[in-house]
Amino acid sequence: MTQEILHDQRLLWKEKPVLRNIYHDFYGRIIKHCNAGITLEIGGGSGNLKEHLDNVISTDIVHTPWLDAAADAQSLPFRPGSFDNIVAVDVLHHIERCCDFFDEAANTLKKGGRLVLVEPAITPVSWFFYSFFHPEPLDMNVDPFINPPPDPLRKPFDANQAIPTLLFGKYRDRFQHRFPEFQVLETRYFSLFAYPLSGGFRPWCLIPTGAITPLLALENILSPLIGRFMGFRLLIVLEKVR
Repeated sequence: MTQEILHDQRLLWKEKPVLRNIYHDFYGRIIKHCNAGITLEIGGGSGNLKEHLDNVISTDIVHTPWLDAAADAQSLPFRPGSFDNIVAVDVLHHIERCCDFFDEAANTLKKGGRLVLVEPAITPVSWFFYSFFHPEPLDMNVDPFINPPPDPLRKPFDANQAIPTLLFGKYRDRFQHRFPEFQVLETRYFSLFAYPLSGGFRPWCLIPTGAITPLLALENILSPLIGRFMGFRLLIVLEKVR
């Protein structure tokens, strides 16, 4: 079933130019913060990062023909210090034991390496959308540092959209104490209108193709001013300092 979902997303990516433009913006933000060298992509999904960045090893928790390897983010099969960057888009909130992931990332990155994530941002405006119009659950009352009991029925796409905002908002100081290997270089709220109006990886779209470029340009101007109030996305940049 998971492979079928990824296959459908890959087809939709090819057929939906508005979606490609939005993710081009995401990838552009990510690449600005990446070091030169080899990048590991976690949760590569429909396999689009390689269109934007060279020297990428793309992985997902399930095998697909267009990715390089299957890998569990909670137990990465790579040698210590293998990568200059680790990149993930919409992955952290799907990981069952997120602390295990950060331990693995710290081990797999070189010193000075970057971990760059784009995730759902829970803001006053986006909370309403994610709570009532998005299929993934949102629970702001969980403690992301406590591992849940094993769930044999858990699926790879199970999620809690609140996890990234909790880790780098409410629990940011606790994160720094738990993971001294990482320095938080940036957390930025962005993506105001285009993403929710695009329908994401669903067939519908409320944005004309010709309007997406000026709309994204407008978002870039407004995001520093109102991103924390209505941003739908959170860019997280960490650097391994130990």
